[in-house]
Amino acid sequence: MVVLEKINPISDAVLEEIGFIWHTDSDESKYIADELVAVSDKEAEAYYTAVNELYDMYAAAAQHVIDHNLFFELGIPFNLIDAIKKSWENDVHWHLYGRFDLAGGIDGKPIKLIEFNADTPTALFETALLQWALLKHNKMDEDRQFNNVYQAISDNFRRLVTLFERPELFEKYYDGWKILFSSVSGNIEEEQTVRLLQQMANDAGFDTGFEPLGGVKFDDEGIYDSEDTPYEYWFKLYPWEDIAIEEPELATLLSTIMNNQRAIILNPAYTLLFQSKGMMKILCDLFPDSPYLLKTSFEPIKGIKQVEKRMFGREGANIRIIGSSGETIEANDGPYGNFKPIYQEYVEFPKDIHGNNYQAGVFFAYEGCGLGFRRGGTILGNMAKFVGHVLR
Repeated sequence: MVVLEKINPISDAVLEEIGFIWHTDSDESKYIADELVAVSDKEAEAYYTAVNELYDMYAAAAQHVIDHNLFFELGIPFNLIDAIKKSWENDVHWHLYGRFDLAGGIDGKPIKLIEFNADTPTALFETALLQWALLKHNKMDEDRQFNNVYQAISDNFRRLVTLFERPELFEKYYDGWKILFSSVSGNIEEEQTVRLLQQMANDAGFDTGFEPLGGVKFDDEGIYDSEDTPYEYWFKLYPWEDIAIEEPELATLLSTIMNNQRAIILNPAYTLLFQSKGMMKILCDLFPDSPYLLKTSFEPIKGIKQVEKRMFGREGANIRIIGSSGETIEANDGPYGNFKPIYQEYVEFPKDIHGNNYQAGVFFAYEGCGLGFRRGGTILGNMAKFVGHVLR
C-alpha cells in the first residue's frame, strides 16, 4: 500500500509566478496532488540502482540493434537510420536526459520497467522544481527527496564539452559554443520545460538562445535562429519519429548537418532506439534473467494478462489491456495506431487506500537523479496527476 502524507498545496497564483501554468486540468481538477508519497531511503536507493543498470542494458541493446540491423523490428523510420548510426558512433552526441517509468518499488514488490522516455520526456518541471518547492512551502526538510535533477542535468550540459572528464573542467575546454533551445509554439508546458533546460545550460556556463520550432532555420552548413545566428547545438522538444514522418526533408537535412559536423542535436538521434518500446523485447532477449524486465514480445503472448502498446506513443494513448484468454479488459484510443504493436506482461502498480495506481518516474542524466510519481487509473492517461515524494 502506498503511504501518503497530506500537505498544504501551493496556490495557483504562486505556481504561475514560478512559471507553472498548467496546474489545472481540463475538468478543473488540480494536476498537482496535495499529498506526498512517503519513500524510504532504501527504496530510493533501489530506484537509483535500477535505472543505472537499465541504462547500461539499453546501451548494450542499442549496439546489438545497430550490429544486427534490427531497425525495422523497432519501427524506426528508414530516413533516420543514418542519423542514428552517426550519433551513436561519436561521443560528442551526448544523451542529455531521459525518464524511466517503473512499477513497484514502494509496495514491497520488485521494480519493473514499463518504458523509457529517452527522447522527449516531460514532467521535468514538476520533478526538478515543483516537488522540491512543495517541501519548502510546507516547512519540511528540503533535502529529504531523491531529487538532484537540476544539478545532474546542468552537469550533463557541461559533459557536452568535457565528455568523460569531470564536469568541473568545463571552463577549461569551453570555447563559446552556443545552444539553441526550441519548442512548439503555443504549448506552454513544453515551452516552460525547454526554458527550464535553457536555464540549466546557462548555469552550466553555456551561451544560449531560444527560438520556437517554426522560426529555426536550417541548411547544409548548420542551424540558425530567426536572426541567422548559427548555433553549435540544437535542443528540440520534438520527437524524432515525428520529424521523420511529418518533416522528411528536415530529417534528411539534419543528417547532412551531422555528417558535415556543423551542429549537434539534443537529444541525439540514437535515443529513438531507446524510445521505441520494441527495445524492451530486445532487452528480454539479451538479459533474460534481469529482475527489472517484464516479458515482452512482438506477438501476443499466450495465456497471460498483458498490455498491448505501440512502438511510439505517449500519455497512455493506444494502450490495450488484454486478459489471459485474449479478451480486451480496458483500452484507450489515440493517434499512434499506425505504429507497430508490442505486447508486455501485465503488472499491477502500487495502490493507495482509494485504489489509485502509482507509476514511478525516475529521471536519468548520466545517472539516476530524481523521482516523481504519476497517479491515476489502470491506464495512466493525460489526466493522471503528479505526486511528489518525501524520504522517510
